[in-house]
Amino acid sequence: MAFYPTRNTLPEDIRLQAVDLLGKGLITAIDVQRHAKQAHWNVHGPNFIGLHLLFDEVHGAALAWADLCAERLVALGGTADGRVEHVAKQTPLNPYPLQVKSGTEHVFALAAALAAFGEQVRGAIKASANFDDATTSDLVGSIYRNFAWRR
Repeated sequence: MAFYPTRNTLPEDIRLQAVDLLGKGLITAIDVQRHAKQAHWNVHGPNFIGLHLLFDEVHGAALAWADLCAERLVALGGTADGRVEHVAKQTPLNPYPLQVKSGTEHVFALAAALAAFGEQVRGAIKASANFDDATTSDLVGSIYRNFAWRR
């Protein structure tokens, strides 16, 4: 991977690892956004308004998580790739099921995506600490702390 010029003083091998890690987080956060909107648009049932608003809140949080990943990886000299086709090819999440309608079904579908994202973020915390990038480790830790109170 070629890096853009940056004044970041981390060695290139550390930046490469961080950019790869953050790129994966960006992809998953974007897919969580799409899952949340799919649930938001299609929820039916007696708890409609509460779930409709909750799913929008999850979407907003995932948007913020994606921004954090993208901005850090660009600061390290990488390129943020949030293109739809790239996300679709690289996401670790299962496709959102189109047949779900009830609030409970949407909650379970979105919860599965959030659980997978949470697992990925926990792994990123450990990985970034292992390759000695304290700033990236702190960033993914902040995503997890923000994420954890929502579950």
